[in-house]
Amino acid sequence: MKFSSLKNLRQSVVNVLKRFYTEAILALIGTIAAITYIEFDNLSDTAIKTMMTAALGLVINLSATLFCESREIEKSQRLILKFIAILITITIFFTLNPLLSNKDLIRFFLLALTGHLLVAFAAFTKSVGIQGFWQFNKTLFLHFLTSILYSAVLFIGIASAIGAMKLLFNIDLKRNTFYILWVCIAGLFNTLFFLAGVPDDFKKLNQDFSYPKGLKIFTQYVLIPLASLYVVILLAYEIKIIIQWELPEGIVSTLILGYAVFGILSLLLIFPIREQAENKWIKTFARTFYFLMLPLLVLLFTAAGTRIFLYGITESRYFLMLLAFWLLFITIYFLLSKKQNIKVIPVSLSMLTLLSIYGPQSAFSVSLYSQKRILLNIFERHHAFQEGKLVKISKISNQDGQKAVATLEYLIGHNDLDVLQSYVTKDLQTVTDSLGRVKDSYGLVRTYKNDILDQKVKWAASYFGLKNFSGYHYYADQPKLDDEKTYIFNTSQTEIIEVTGYDFIINQVSINYSDSSDQYVTGKTLVKTWTKKEGLLEISLDHDKITFNSYKLINELMKDSAKLEPYSQKPDRDNSHQYILPSKTLTFTKKTKNFIVTLKINTIRFSTDKNNKVKALNFAMGTCLIKRI
Repeated sequence: MKFSSLKNLRQSVVNVLKRFYTEAILALIGTIAAITYIEFDNLSDTAIKTMMTAALGLVINLSATLFCESREIEKSQRLILKFIAILITITIFFTLNPLLSNKDLIRFFLLALTGHLLVAFAAFTKSVGIQGFWQFNKTLFLHFLTSILYSAVLFIGIASAIGAMKLLFNIDLKRNTFYILWVCIAGLFNTLFFLAGVPDDFKKLNQDFSYPKGLKIFTQYVLIPLASLYVVILLAYEIKIIIQWELPEGIVSTLILGYAVFGILSLLLIFPIREQAENKWIKTFARTFYFLMLPLLVLLFTAAGTRIFLYGITESRYFLMLLAFWLLFITIYFLLSKKQNIKVIPVSLSMLTLLSIYGPQSAFSVSLYSQKRILLNIFERHHAFQEGKLVKISKISNQDGQKAVATLEYLIGHNDLDVLQSYVTKDLQTVTDSLGRVKDSYGLVRTYKNDILDQKVKWAASYFGLKNFSGYHYYADQPKLDDEKTYIFNTSQTEIIEVTGYDFIINQVSINYSDSSDQYVTGKTLVKTWTKKEGLLEISLDHDKITFNSYKLINELMKDSAKLEPYSQKPDRDNSHQYILPSKTLTFTKKTKNFIVTLKINTIRFSTDKNNKVKALNFAMGTCLIKRI
């Protein structure tokens, strides 16, 4: 006797394998690579690279399959296109190395974004109705969520059964059993289940006018209110900027992009029902959304342009400007176009993404040129650029020195030391090889990427006469503002601590690292220290809790900065303000029902804003003294 459900299941699997055979093979390769990563440490790098390439190759091949099906291409030509897709996947594997190169890692994610966008419109490259395009992507989205739900339930069920077998029959399971189980379900079952739900009758989708009621409710009562909240905050902030006539903060770019994402997603989700009589408000919301985008785009261009003018273009600023221009194009299109073709959104974004990956117009080429230009301008101003070569600078201001080292750090960190080869006479490959053999204080060769980068930057800074500025990490992506100041507070007595009158001491307590915790047991007392967020230290003593807010404590000290002046020291090489204060100045005591706790801050480094309030905590270390009452 055959069960119809099993027969249908087998037929569904066969149909998926026939229709998506290359995608299934890539899913299998990715799954095997994931298992290899779990089981064999010595093959982890190759396994990760294979997993990433297989995932990328899957969406590329899926796009090719959908394109061929929609165009009803003959089998022989379809094989050629599939072969090209496989060839692209193999080329990506051998040309990109995301684990070693940050550029390649960014390229991988850009290619993955392009691949997913291609899947969205590959079956609708001909002038097929917009209704079918929307229904196709709605089906993919909902089926993707369903596949995740089914995969999670399947994993929980099988994992519970395996766990029960282990308890009942005392079966010795390997440590990685559950990891491998999840990889197999996510890599094979989830992929095949999702592919089984990909529509194949694209013409029929144009006659499908069904619309999930839950989707309308979600959009109308969740997404649109969120978008409205964003725009109210942003417009209020824009008014504040105009009144106070000040430059916008960097976070405003993220808020504007968030508003754009919520708004465009909302409009896409309710697109099919915009013409219904009871939904006339949708057209009003759409036009209002795009009109409100115009002043926000001015704000976005101002925020991004200010950073670029002061500090040049980096990859992150390039992508920010690219998104700004894309949003401007989309806004103008939907305000002026009568067709309102939503396919323009994924098509235009995929084209721009591809253009940003390789070539002279790419993010990497443009940012490289910009940062090189900044470095050359600094050297030219100080007469240290002669006959096409950079020479040692004899005298330079702190601001230019920090900016020059920041640019060197960016150029070397993103491209390696040989990016400067055309500007120096020394063989930089030889320098790189020698720096790769430098040993640390324990006599071990430095192998960590950041250590090697630090050595290269220090060498370049010394070679160009900027040695005094090489100890300060002043990143081009996160520039130090002109109105921002850095302070270092140290106590005059850090080695010897008076513990008379206390029961126990916790030494070397870190205050600046968020979400870090330690636990101690002394006698019958359980002590926990927890940095809930940066600068907020919570100490739990049995059932008693005490919280020290470093931001609040330091702000109290900074209120009367005149009292700190007698303890001022010579500025550090990064021009930070240094103070050696009496121990009691950085000592704070709090009391609970059963304990007295004293926090002695030994050293703290922080930066302040233009109002001299603590803006960021860079480093803080202290000692806790605890006494039972």
